[in-house]
Amino acid sequence: MTLSSLISAATWCILGYFIVSKTSYFLLNALSIFRMHKMEQEKVLADLPQIYSGLEQPISLLLRTHNNAATIATSVHALLQLDYSHFEIIVINDGSVDATLDTLIDAFDLHAFPEAYRIQLATQQVHRIYRSTRFPNLRIIDKKYGGKADALNAGINASRYPLFCSVDDNTILHRDSLRRIVAPFLNQNTVIATAGAVRVANGCEIENGLLHKVALPKRWLPVFQIIEYLRTSLFAPLGWSSMNGMLIVPAAGVGLFQKDIVIEAGGYRTDTTTGNMELIVRMHRLMRQKKQEYQITFIADPVCWQQVPQDLATLKNLRMRWQHGLLDSLSQNMGLLFSRNGGVPGNLAFPFFIVFECVGPILELFGYAFIVIAYACGLLSAEACIAFFSVAIGLGVLLSASGLLLEEMSFHLYPKASDIAKLAIVAVLGNLGYRQLNIAWRSYSTARWLLDHRSRTSNKDLVG
Repeated sequence: MTLSSLISAATWCILGYFIVSKTSYFLLNALSIFRMHKMEQEKVLADLPQIYSGLEQPISLLLRTHNNAATIATSVHALLQLDYSHFEIIVINDGSVDATLDTLIDAFDLHAFPEAYRIQLATQQVHRIYRSTRFPNLRIIDKKYGGKADALNAGINASRYPLFCSVDDNTILHRDSLRRIVAPFLNQNTVIATAGAVRVANGCEIENGLLHKVALPKRWLPVFQIIEYLRTSLFAPLGWSSMNGMLIVPAAGVGLFQKDIVIEAGGYRTDTTTGNMELIVRMHRLMRQKKQEYQITFIADPVCWQQVPQDLATLKNLRMRWQHGLLDSLSQNMGLLFSRNGGVPGNLAFPFFIVFECVGPILELFGYAFIVIAYACGLLSAEACIAFFSVAIGLGVLLSASGLLLEEMSFHLYPKASDIAKLAIVAVLGNLGYRQLNIAWRSYSTARWLLDHRSRTSNKDLVG
C-alpha cells in the first residue's frame, strides 16, 4: 500500500467516524422529540389544579455544605420555600472549620436533639444532630469531614422518607421543582430514579435563592455553554431515557432516587468525582442483575439552574472533572457492558459512551490534527481538506442548531428575538473553536485518567 493510499484510507476512516458520531446524536435528538410529545401530554394532566395534592410521596432533601458560612442560610431558606406537600430538609455540615454551623444554629434556632440514627451506609463519625424549633422539617447533621459522597450517605442514613434528592448549595430551583421531578414516580410505579435537566443561570434574576426571571448571560462564554448544555445535557439524555438506557446524567443536575434501591446498591461511592452519574450506572447494573422491571427517567423541564464558569481556567477544570467522573462511572461498572441481561443500558448505551464520549474526544482531536498535518506536508489536497472540515464542522453546526430548534419548540425559555438570534450565532461559532477546545481538555483528562489508572493497577499488582 502506497503512502497516498494509506493517507486516503485514514482520511475516510476519520471522516466516517465523524459522520457516525454526529448521526448517532441526531438520532437521539429524534428520539427526544417523541419523548417530549409524551411528556407534554402528561404535563397537561399534571398542570390541573391540585391534581396530585396530598398524593405525592414525601421527599428527603439532602444538602451537603462545607465551609460555606456566607451563603448557607440563603440556600436553606430557598429550599424551605419549595412548593411541595410533604418534604424534609437535611443539611449535612461536612466538617466545616468556619462559622457554617454557628450560622445555621443562629439562623434557624437549632438545638441538639438525641434521635435514633440508623447506620445503613458506612460514613465518617456523626457528632450531633440538630433540629429547628422554627421549621419542623429541618434538621442539621454535624459530622467529621468525609467529602460529598460520605456526607450524602450520612444524609441517607438520617432520612425518613422513601425518596431522597441531593442538591448543591449553589443550586437554584423553581418553587415547583420537586413537583416536576417527582411526576414520573406518580405516573409509573416502576420508576426508581429521575434526573432533571440543568440550565444556565448566569444573567437570570434570582430572588430569595429561587429563579425569578430567565435571561441570557451578558458574557459570551456562558452563552456558549447554553448551546453545549442543549447538545449534551438535555436532548441526548432525553433520547436515552426514551429507551430506558440513560447512563450518564448532567453532572451538576438534580436527581431523585428511591432510597431502598440506593442503599441496596451501596450508596454513593467516595472514590468518584460525580456521584449521581456513577450511582445511576450502578443502579442499572443492580436492577439488570436482579432481572427486575424498572425505569430510570429524565425530566427535560428546567428543574434546576446553575451558575456556569465565566473564565476559561474554571471551565477547563470543570470539564476535566466531568470527563474524569465519566471514566470513573463506566470503569467501575464494567460488569454491565455486554452482560447477559444488559438490555439497552449494557448492550447499546454503554458501548456508545465508551466510543463517543470516552475515546471520542481523543479520536476527534487526532482527526483534526491528522488532516491539518497531512495537508501541511502536501499529502492531502486542499479540496480534500476543505471537504473534511466542511462535513465535520457542518454536522456539528447542524447538531447545535437542531438542539436550539428543539429547545425553542419545547420550552421557549428565551422569548426575545434578539436572544434567539444570539443563540443561533453561538450555535455556529461554538463549532469553530469552543468545541475543539473542550475536546482538547477532555482528551487531556482522559490521558491523565488512563495514566493514573495504570499506576493504581501497577501498585495493586506490586502489593499483591
